[in-house]
Amino acid sequence: MTQVQCVVLGEKADALDTPPYPGLLGQRIFESVSREGWKKWLERQVLIINENQLSSADPQAIEVLEQHMLGFFFGEGDMGDIPQGFAPRKK
Repeated sequence: MTQVQCVVLGEKADALDTPPYPGLLGQRIFESVSREGWKKWLERQVLIINENQLSSADPQAIEVLEQHMLGFFFGEGDMGDIPQGFAPRKK
């Protein structure tokens, strides 16, 4: 299996099979993020969508998610962290 130096994990790990997102951002992620790193992003994305009440049908929400992707994966911009005020549910 092909490996990639994952920017999320900070180590080599199994690569994605195809770009997980369209366009240049998707290609950049494909070249820099492992399967496990992408899985971590999907978990974060759910949190971001829920905490900010975003709709994937809203073009502005897609732009917000892309900004979070850039922050989460590449440290670019001011987004990508856990949403402000997020507190996990107590079990």
